[in-house]
Amino acid sequence: MKTSGKWAVLLCSLTVFSQNPRDMIHRFTNGLIQESSPYLLQHAHNPVDWFAWKPEVLEKARKENKLLLISIGYAACHWCHVMERECFEDEEVAGTMNTHFINIKVDREERPDVDHIYMDALQMMTGQGGWPLNIVALPDGRPFWGATYVKKEQWIRALEQLAKLYREDPEKIENYATDLAKGIRQINLVSEEAATGIMSSEELKDLVGKWSRHFDTKKGGYNRAPKFMMPVNLDFLLHYAWISKDEAIDDYFNTTLTRMAYGGVFDQIGGGFARYSVDTRWHVPHFEKMLYDNALLTSVYAKAYGQTGNELYADVVRRTIAFLVDELMSDEGGFYSSLDADSLDDEGKLEEGAYYVWKEKELENILGDLFPLFKDYFNINSYGLWENGNYVLIRDLADSEVAQKNQISEGDLLKKIENCRELLLAERAKRSRPRLDDKILCSWNGLMLKGLTDAYRFLGDEKYLNLARQNAIFLQKNFLRQPDGLYHNHKEGKSSIAGYLEDYAALIDGYLGLYEVSFEEKWLFTAKELAEQCLRNYYDDNSGLFFFSSKNEEFTIRRTLETTDNVIPASNSIMCNNLFKLSRFFLESDFDKIALRMTLQMQKRIMDHPESHANWLNSILYHSSPFYEIAIVGDEFLNKARELQHNYLPNSIITATSENGSIGLLKNRYKQGSTLFYICENGSCKLPVESIDEALEQLAAGKGN
Repeated sequence: MKTSGKWAVLLCSLTVFSQNPRDMIHRFTNGLIQESSPYLLQHAHNPVDWFAWKPEVLEKARKENKLLLISIGYAACHWCHVMERECFEDEEVAGTMNTHFINIKVDREERPDVDHIYMDALQMMTGQGGWPLNIVALPDGRPFWGATYVKKEQWIRALEQLAKLYREDPEKIENYATDLAKGIRQINLVSEEAATGIMSSEELKDLVGKWSRHFDTKKGGYNRAPKFMMPVNLDFLLHYAWISKDEAIDDYFNTTLTRMAYGGVFDQIGGGFARYSVDTRWHVPHFEKMLYDNALLTSVYAKAYGQTGNELYADVVRRTIAFLVDELMSDEGGFYSSLDADSLDDEGKLEEGAYYVWKEKELENILGDLFPLFKDYFNINSYGLWENGNYVLIRDLADSEVAQKNQISEGDLLKKIENCRELLLAERAKRSRPRLDDKILCSWNGLMLKGLTDAYRFLGDEKYLNLARQNAIFLQKNFLRQPDGLYHNHKEGKSSIAGYLEDYAALIDGYLGLYEVSFEEKWLFTAKELAEQCLRNYYDDNSGLFFFSSKNEEFTIRRTLETTDNVIPASNSIMCNNLFKLSRFFLESDFDKIALRMTLQMQKRIMDHPESHANWLNSILYHSSPFYEIAIVGDEFLNKARELQHNYLPNSIITATSENGSIGLLKNRYKQGSTLFYICENGSCKLPVESIDEALEQLAAGKGN
C-alpha cells in the first residue's frame, strides 16, 4: 500500500494491553472505564474526556451544541497506539479536545456499523482510508472532516481551526456536512437494475481470465506488496478450478497456498498466520495474529487437502488449530480476537516481532548439532535475513528436496525438524509473550466454527469435531438472545452489543457446517431459525439485500448494506450462500428465491470487480452448475458419510440419518439392512446406490461445463 499526502494512510499492526486499567492507580479516569473492550479500556486513563458511542452521548452533544470528535481504532492497530502516546496521553492535546469537543472512542471490531459509515466518509473526503480513523462531526453525527494518524502539533492546530470555523461560520460546515451525508447514503445504495439471468460459463471464464492478469504465478497472491492472504478469493478459485477443470487457476491456487505455508507469514515454530506480508515473498509479516485470518485459512487449507491430498496443507491445518487452541481459546470454548505484534525485547522495549525472530548465534547455541540442517531448511542466510541481524524463518524447498540435498530420508528430516521446533518453542516460552485481546466476537467465532468443521471433514480427526461442538455450545449459550436475536460481543461473562448481520451470517454458516459433519439436527434447525430472524429484522425489500444492523436499532446517517468481500467475506454474500444451502435442506422454503434475487442484484458489480466479490462468485457457481443434495440413510450412515466427506464436493450439501430424519430429504428412504446414498437435485433423486464409488460417479456428472 502506498502512502501520500499529509494524512496518509498508515498500515496497522498490533498493540494490545498487558495491564488491566481497573487494577492500577491513575491521575485520570474517563467514561471508558465502564467498557469491556480492551482497546477502549486502554484509553480509560487518558486525560481526554472520552465517551463510548452511545445514544445519550450524542444527545449530550446536541444539547451542548458541541462538535463530535470520533476516533476509531482497534486492538490490532499499531498506529492507533502511536497516536495515543503522542496525542491522547498529552494534557495539552486533551485540553484542546475537552474544551471544544465531545470525544468518542470506538472499537471498530465492536462497532463495525459505526466504522462503516465514517470510513466511507473519510474515503470520500481524502480518497484514502485506514486506522486510526479520526472524524470531526456535527452534534447529530454528520461528518465534515477526517484524517488517519496525525502528529501532535498538526492535531492541535487542525482541531483549533475546526472549532473556530464552527463558531464563526457554522453555515459553511452545515452545508458541507449535508452534502457529505447525502454522498455517504448514495454510495451505499444498490441502484443498478438486477440482471435477468445468471452469467454464462463463458462469461465467468472471461471474468476469471481478466482477474488473473493480476496474479503472481510464481510466488502466489497478487503481483504486488504488501501481500494479504485473501482466503475468500482462494476459496472461490479452488471451487472454480474444480468445477471448470482450469489447470492454470489450479496451479496458481496451489502455488499461493504452498508459498504462504513456506513463508514467514506462517509461524514456522508455533503455527498460525500473521495478518499479511510486507514483501512479495510472504517473508516478513506484520506479526499480529488475528482470529479471522486463521479461521478462514483453516477452511481453505482443509478443503485444499481434501482436493489434493497434499500433506503440507494438512500440516498447516493441524499447526494452525494447535496455535488457536493454545493461544486464543478460552476455557469455555470461545475464541479470543487477536495476539499483539509487539512484545518486550531483551532491553524491555516493545518491539514488533520480538517474540518470533531469531539471531543466528542464538539458534546455533540452542540447536547444537541440529543447526546445520535447520539452517538449510529455514534459510538462515541472506534469503531469510530481515533486519538488525534478525531472521524470519522461511522455507523455499519441499521436504523431499531438502532431504535429498542433505542425503537423509524424508522421515528422518521431519523428525529432526520437529525436534528443532520443540527446542525453539521451549526457548521462546521464556520470552515476554505477545499480549492478548480477549474479547470474543460472535462473527469471528462463527468463522472459526466453520474452520473446525472443515478441518474435521477433510482430515477426519475427532478432536476437531469435539472442539467444534464445544465452540457451538459456547456460542449458543452466550450469544443467542432471548426470545429473538444475537449478541455481537462477549467478555468476562457479559454480552452487551446487539448482533449485526455478520454475526448471523457467520454463525449460520458455522452451524450448517457442524450439522453436515455431526448430523445433529438441532444445529440445522438453529441455522434455519437464525435465517428467519434475519428475514424479519434485517431484510430490505427494496434492494433484496440485508441491512448490516437490525431495523429495530437506531442508526446515524444511513443503515448500511455491506456487499463487498474483503479478507472477510461480506455479510450479505455469506447470507446469500447460506440461504441457497438452506433451500436445499428445506425444499418447501422460499430461501432459494431470496438467494437468487440477491445474486442477480449484485451481478453487475460482481462482473465489474470480481476480486472484491469472490464469495458472491461462489453463488454464481451454485446457480450455474448442478448442485446436489446428498442424503445418506441407513444404520451405517455415519461411517458412510465420513468416508464420502473426505472428498472435496463444493456443489453439494449432505444430510444423513439412520432411519427417518425431520427434513423431507430423509423421509421414506430407509431400507432395512442397507445404507443408501440418494443423489438429488431440488428433491428429484437418482436411483439409490450403496457404494461410495457409485455415489461419486453420480456426483461427477455435474463436474465441468
